[in-house]
Amino acid sequence: MKTRYFLIVIVTMFLSSIGIQAQSASPSKKILVVYFSQSGNTREIANQIKDLTGGDIFEILPVKAYPSDYQACVDQAKKEINANYKPALKTKAKNIGSYDIIFVGSPCWWSTVAPPVATFLSSNNFTGKTIVPFMTHEGSRMGHSVSDIKKLCPKAKVLEGLPIRGSHVKEAKGEVKKWLQEIKVIK
Repeated sequence: MKTRYFLIVIVTMFLSSIGIQAQSASPSKKILVVYFSQSGNTREIANQIKDLTGGDIFEILPVKAYPSDYQACVDQAKKEINANYKPALKTKAKNIGSYDIIFVGSPCWWSTVAPPVATFLSSNNFTGKTIVPFMTHEGSRMGHSVSDIKKLCPKAKVLEGLPIRGSHVKEAKGEVKKWLQEIKVIK
């Protein structure tokens, strides 16, 4: 009887150690949260995603800042988007290749991503990566940003993303968490 009990304990311990090794052999996905924010709304959502996922974060900054005056900013954005202009960026994200999932955040300007985000997407290699867009808006939701991102990153898997109304970003953490669970980034 003691021998049988001893064998059961040994086999259980052995099987448990195999399970532990198998779990640690499949590393979790490495996450980067990249964003451009004019007013701070997209930054707020980016930080919520970073906090919930434990990912790294990178802010896209154009060399020349956009005007702080709302109408001047809107006018400049419209001209740039219509001209397919991609402004120069101050810094580059390092080691994009080491990330599996890249969240990309932008305000929704004229139904698409802001030009600095287009610059970032077109100047990096996202082959085999998963891009997860998120947008802040005041009524346009995602616009056609997902299809625009797919054109800029044709060799990446681009998910549908999450639109958050800019005036609700401070109360959005529950919605962000639910979305991250739905796309199976967190449990």
